[in-house]
Amino acid sequence: VQLQASGGGSVQVGGSLNLSCAASGSIDYMRALGWFRQAPGKQREFVATISDNGYPDYADSMKGRFTISRDGTPYTVHLEMSNLKPEDTAVYYCWFLGSAQGAVGDYWGQGTLVTVSS
Repeated sequence: VQLQASGGGSVQVGGSLNLSCAASGSIDYMRALGWFRQAPGKQREFVATISDNGYPDYADSMKGRFTISRDGTPYTVHLEMSNLKPEDTAVYYCWFLGSAQGAVGDYWGQGTLVTVSS
């Protein structure tokens, strides 16, 4: 599974950014898509996921500020981020849970950098 993310960049505190990710390859099925992030010097952490039936889940610190969604394009996920804070600065990784060519597991994108400055 290849995961292509787009939409990272720099924004000022309180601003907004939208991330998108598209999964491709020999996908058998998808169970969930989502985003994780890793700030400098910190471990990778959960941001938000959305299940194959559209059920979203968020980390507590993202609730009310981030919205994860899918559109009609297969295996595509979007993350709308608003009211961004300096602590949101991180590399954001797209994540896919499912099966490809019989291999069930997690698949990760290369990451896109989000920088929030004051």
